[in-house]
Amino acid sequence: MNVSDFDFELPEDLIAQHPVEPRDTSRLMVVNRQSGKIAHHTFRDLSSLLKKGDVLVLNNTRVIPARLIGEKEGTEVKIEILLLKRLKLDVWEALVKPGKRLKVGQKVSFGHGILVGELREILANGNRKIHFSYSGMFETILDQLGEMPLPPYITAQLEDQERYQTVYAKERGSVAAPTAGLHFTPELLDELQKTGIEIVEILLHVGLGTFRPVKVEDIRDHAMHSEYYRVDAEAAERINRAKLEGRRVIAVGTTAARTLESVGYEGKVVPGEGWTDIFIYPGYSFQVVDVLLTNFHFPKSTLVMLVSALAGRELILKAYETAVQERYRFYSFGDSMLIL
Repeated sequence: MNVSDFDFELPEDLIAQHPVEPRDTSRLMVVNRQSGKIAHHTFRDLSSLLKKGDVLVLNNTRVIPARLIGEKEGTEVKIEILLLKRLKLDVWEALVKPGKRLKVGQKVSFGHGILVGELREILANGNRKIHFSYSGMFETILDQLGEMPLPPYITAQLEDQERYQTVYAKERGSVAAPTAGLHFTPELLDELQKTGIEIVEILLHVGLGTFRPVKVEDIRDHAMHSEYYRVDAEAAERINRAKLEGRRVIAVGTTAARTLESVGYEGKVVPGEGWTDIFIYPGYSFQVVDVLLTNFHFPKSTLVMLVSALAGRELILKAYETAVQERYRFYSFGDSMLIL
């Protein structure tokens, strides 16, 4: 199966630069896998589109202000460090720009020395291992000095940094938002629960790899990035009960879907935590996820491959073609799709 099988034409002006307000006024395309029908709704219609007893699974990760801009010590050279993954307490895997201007052993000062990062190692994948020195709490300093790591295709300024967080974001650790959840408001979540929808939270810290293109022609040769996940015993028990009772499990976003499938064995969820690099593409047999709520993704991306595995490649490409014709908004701040 080739990467070109998941390509489609996307006009640049359909890439959303700003989030809509209120959050739940975004558009929602509903794709029915059995009938092949495509319908158009508003996101706040969601409670009328789901069934009593459905289980809505949310990824409650929180995006950290992972972009740091400082100066190489002893110079005025500007260095940008983008935190990717915490390896130890004060050691992070990161991207460094410009990478060639910083050698092993050299340091970068942020906030006039409030935070200092030393390049310890250049990793095989080209990322850097950075050790940080500071006084106080790292998270507090990061909130003070860091910037929100918006995706590269968003060039507009984001005035409210919380708009790149879900309203249920809790545990810090992601460098990108689980964007399918950005459409929810507290009021909509309350409405869903009142109509009999069960809400379960799990965790997957989203990495920068979510934006990396597939560079091989045969998608089976693609190496997925790994991301930290956690599914506790209570969440697993509630999901398993729903599966036993024939109720639908609805993953909010590809991150929730990948997490559920990473812990799914013979139709059951096994609680646990660790790192997953699961790659889902057509031919994959879903163990846990019955329904997917997701945004519109990059052409030829692993995310398009995942939704194609659930709904079929031809139906997904038809839905994407329809989205372009109907001028849906794409990517992080764009509109959404419910695959039933």
